[in-house]
Amino acid sequence: MPDTTGRSDVLLHVEHLTKNYETPQGTVEAIGDLTFDVRRGELACIVGPSGAGKTTLLKCIAGLLAPTSGVVELDGVPVTSPPAKMALVFQEYGRSLFPWLTVAANVELPLKNQGMPKEKRRELVERTLDAVGLAGAGSKHPWQLSGGMQQRVAIARAVAYGPEILVMDEPFAAVDAQTRADLEDLVRTLWSTLGVTVLFVTHDIDESVYLGQRVLVLSSAPTFVQEDVAIDLPNERDQLGTRADPRFTELRTHIYGQIQVAKRAAVR
Repeated sequence: MPDTTGRSDVLLHVEHLTKNYETPQGTVEAIGDLTFDVRRGELACIVGPSGAGKTTLLKCIAGLLAPTSGVVELDGVPVTSPPAKMALVFQEYGRSLFPWLTVAANVELPLKNQGMPKEKRRELVERTLDAVGLAGAGSKHPWQLSGGMQQRVAIARAVAYGPEILVMDEPFAAVDAQTRADLEDLVRTLWSTLGVTVLFVTHDIDESVYLGQRVLVLSSAPTFVQEDVAIDLPNERDQLGTRADPRFTELRTHIYGQIQVAKRAAVR
């Protein structure tokens, strides 16, 4: 669909991004040369071998780590510090929530920091908790919830203030398989209903194929984009039907093969 807003279709632009670390043994090149775009309203996933620099990449994208060279732009503006239009969700949900605050107060915190009026905050918190399946849980504390429910709180807090892009760093790695499937469906539902752009980093190939419209396969360090795979599955997905689709198997097999190529290249 052509852009009728006058804005670029590209929301996140990464060009020739590099990151080096200085160690007592010398310079370590973590990210070699990364270039890719994420389009407005897209759900893109990133996979790669262990040690490929996925978390380093996200820290550079989020303005938490300065790259050695290259460009990261969000909506055409260079990222030099954490952008207001970007929300982050990490794997360690327990450490990102404040245990002394209620669930509602945790979700409300960024809204309060924005100076949003109290009544509007309450309405938005209630609506967001309902959207993530936590209606009625606002008065509880995070430590009273299961791990999967705590991660739902973290997601609610991230999307409550309406970010343009949601960046997720292996957010479901610490939960059980059944909870993980439920949270995957939650991400796709929020992406569809809210229209938020999602950049999702995972080590799980099946998860990347199930969630994404595209999967960026990273090489081993020093990292580059080894392949950009279009996920041509139906837009409507479910855990049983989608994973039983022969095309799903073809795509996950292809991406698995690319990861093995990256691993072999690393030991040469």
